Amino acid sequence: MTAQTLTTAAYLIAALLFLASLAGLAKHETARTGVRTGIAGMTIALVATVAANLDSGATGLIVLVVALVIGAAIGLWRAKVVEMTGMPELIALMHSFVGLAAVLVGWNGYLDVDAEAGLTGALLGVHHAEVVIGVFIGAVTFTGSVIAYLKLSARINSSPLTLPGRHALNLGALVVFAALTVVFVIEPAVWVLGAVTLIALLLGLHLVASIGGGDMPVVVSMLNSYSGWAAAAAGFLLSNDLLIITGALVGSSGAYLSYIMCKAMNRSFISVIAGGFGAPAPSGAAEVTGEHREVDAAGVADLLTSARTVVITPGYGMAVAQAQHPVAELTKRLREQGVEVRFGIHPVAGRLPGHMNVLLAEANIPYDVVLEMDEINDDLADTDVVLVIGANDTVNPAAAEDPASPIAGMPVLRVWESRNVVVFKRSMASGYAGVQNPLFFRENTQMLFGDAKDRVVDIVAALPAPVGSR
Repeated sequence: MTAQTLTTAAYLIAALLFLASLAGLAKHETARTGVRTGIAGMTIALVATVAANLDSGATGLIVLVVALVIGAAIGLWRAKVVEMTGMPELIALMHSFVGLAAVLVGWNGYLDVDAEAGLTGALLGVHHAEVVIGVFIGAVTFTGSVIAYLKLSARINSSPLTLPGRHALNLGALVVFAALTVVFVIEPAVWVLGAVTLIALLLGLHLVASIGGGDMPVVVSMLNSYSGWAAAAAGFLLSNDLLIITGALVGSSGAYLSYIMCKAMNRSFISVIAGGFGAPAPSGAAEVTGEHREVDAAGVADLLTSARTVVITPGYGMAVAQAQHPVAELTKRLREQGVEVRFGIHPVAGRLPGHMNVLLAEANIPYDVVLEMDEINDDLADTDVVLVIGANDTVNPAAAEDPASPIAGMPVLRVWESRNVVVFKRSMASGYAGVQNPLFFRENTQMLFGDAKDRVVDIVAALPAPVGSR
């Protein structure tokens, strides 16, 4: 059995493990196994890649191993120190690395004369098409991901950039790219590839800059898809079957997740790709006015004690406050008192798909009480108390009641239909999307101000002591 055969067999095993990993990640109960399976697949792939390059000379092998060690050390360090609130921007930054790598691989595929040795006619044209398409996808992914990182980390304003004729600019960039691709395939030149790279970098920047902060979870998902296709393009250039398979898996799964999230937000999938949503509120949007009512922790404890059913709808504010563990304790105490407690999770709660689910799982909250929006919405009208912990845009009634609102038509958790709503917030400020929330002024809504973790701890302390401890 040759070394090439062994490498191919290892890549096949790794690809199967990646498929099994995706299947495991589809359910809460098997998510940990899915992660471990993916790690095993990547370990096999890395070992096989190093082994396949043993004959590349001492210098090349040393560079490969050193790069592997440095990358692993940085990855382990970031995984150890990053908070869950920092995961969205970290993932966006990782997508940018994939895009940049695809750009570098594409340029190397053109500049490396040996890579084109033996290619003539149609095959050489296909190679040049792979180069220019790979560079374009990678460059769009790179700058788009950098802008997403800057927005998510609040280093730049999250408001959408609305240049005059922005859709025409995007379409024009695609038309020019298509024309330059034809030129490059027929008569490749450095200036053509450089022009494609520059256009793609600007397009990626503009696409994501044109999207508002409230829609960033979809953007992160879409960039995940772009990074997958960029990796697949690099795989074609490197003749690496595993990279092609892995990139296609990431690209297709990311695109499908984006489609699901767009349906959940009543957004057009094509508009996401084109950077055509997230515009500022129209001038006709209804002005939100009124007087809000405040409540303290003891008052919330009284409400919960007399309640029969309670629904908790978490948001990014819960992640910032790291309140998931006190929330788990509150859930446990209420269930011990015979109160039915469930969680309602909006598809884009937080700033990353599945953000809230991961936080609740970390606090060992039972999976069977964590329900998606479509599963819980019809029950809210028969719910005694809803606790809105750090959520804002995902519970905003303007989405259903104000056609002029920038989030009009977006499905939201209809918490205002319950008998009592308690909103945990630090202030009356609008949410990440910058949209005012009339929920705060409803007659059945009370505001509990302060740090979400501290307030939940106060509520737990104000609850009656368990029967067995008296």
